[in-house]
Amino acid sequence: MGSTPTPAPTPAPATTTPLWKPLVACGITLVLWASAFVGIRHLGDSVPPGSLSLGRLEVMVAALGVYLAIKGGFRLPTRREWPLVALGGASWLGIYNLALNESERRIDAATAALIVQVGPIVVALLAGLVLKERIHRWILIGTGVGFAGVVVIGRASANGDTGDWIGVALSVVAALTFAVGVLTQKKLLPTMSALLLTFWYATVGLVVCLPWAGELATTIPDISATNLGWIVYLGLFPSALAFVTWAYALSHSDAGKFAQTTFLVPFITALMAWLLLDEVPPALAFLGGAMCIAGVLITRRQPR
Repeated sequence: MGSTPTPAPTPAPATTTPLWKPLVACGITLVLWASAFVGIRHLGDSVPPGSLSLGRLEVMVAALGVYLAIKGGFRLPTRREWPLVALGGASWLGIYNLALNESERRIDAATAALIVQVGPIVVALLAGLVLKERIHRWILIGTGVGFAGVVVIGRASANGDTGDWIGVALSVVAALTFAVGVLTQKKLLPTMSALLLTFWYATVGLVVCLPWAGELATTIPDISATNLGWIVYLGLFPSALAFVTWAYALSHSDAGKFAQTTFLVPFITALMAWLLLDEVPPALAFLGGAMCIAGVLITRRQPR
């Protein structure tokens, strides 16, 4: 009798990540990002915007640097990458933080979060102007609706004091610098990991905020232990950790679906500000915020 042929070994099934893991990571990110608006608002009366930006970025750079040293993958940007790294880091993590911190000294946390949501509209416009992507009619319509929402928010926040309008304008600046950061990130991500890119952006942002080093040194002795804890929290959790959990969520599921969830941030912020700061934005601000979000959704429609 001939020997029975040995059956070929069955290949092990490919392991898939359970859906709940990226969902949890996404939820953690949204809550942490919302808490950042509340933390900045809480610190607005006691920590100047420059000192807060520098202190937060110092913690963020240290945390990401340690993580990179443990995980590996650290390298310097190439000569071709440096200009985009410098532009993205200076805008997104330098000017963005300075503008938002000053903005939240003038307007409430939820209102600032609502205005920053126009950032994706600016991304769509700049992508057409800079990256030569098509600017179709839905982008133009969505832009009009979104910025009309900003005007409504500004009217809701203005109580006869131009300072509120300045706060609204600074939140718009934060949205613009966010858009510049996203576009540079889009160009760099094919050659740099999200973690490495975030580290270098934070490092550049820290350098931008170095002129406030003296102010931070003189301010720290007057900051309470609780508020120092808030600064460390902002650097560790909404900054360093949230970027890691967001990258994990995007790498294990559909990016478009998770990107839509950022629209929840202003409403989580409003709830947290109500619970922690006893602060509720004007009702008209929610209407303006809804227009901002509607404008973003309209820009994502595709023409036939």
